Amino acid sequence: MNAYDAYMKELATQMRAELTQNGFTSLETSDDVTAYMNGRHEDETTFVVINSTCGCAAGLARPAAVAVAEQNDKKPDNKVTVFAGQDREATETMRNYIQQVPSSPSFALFKGHTLVHFTPREHIEGRDINDLAMDIKEAFDTHC
Repeated sequence: MNAYDAYMKELATQMRAELTQNGFTSLETSDDVTAYMNGRHEDETTFVVINSTCGCAAGLARPAAVAVAEQNDKKPDNKVTVFAGQDREATETMRNYIQQVPSSPSFALFKGHTLVHFTPREHIEGRDINDLAMDIKEAFDTHC
């Protein structure tokens, strides 16, 4: 592993932990994603964070996702994350379920296997964190 790859892995470990230490399950292989998605019931909701090392957008995405998933009255049944650029196959497999323009960081909310809400990167970066959190809250209030 070269110095850049080692640095990015170390950086990603901290960013992944920001979610996993707050109840998100990290899906790190394509098989993890497939097994997880195949195990969903139609009445279950799943909040997916496609994590990223991208500076400003990811720096807003993770804290907003954690805060709303922890504090909102209506919460998804499940919280998972894949890490773009680190868990490439897992991310690609999750994106196949999402079927939107690839974007990271991004949020997806599923009811069973049906995508009911998607927030791409361009709706995350450059925004106020409170506005972003309110968007997530609205999706949870509507679908959870």
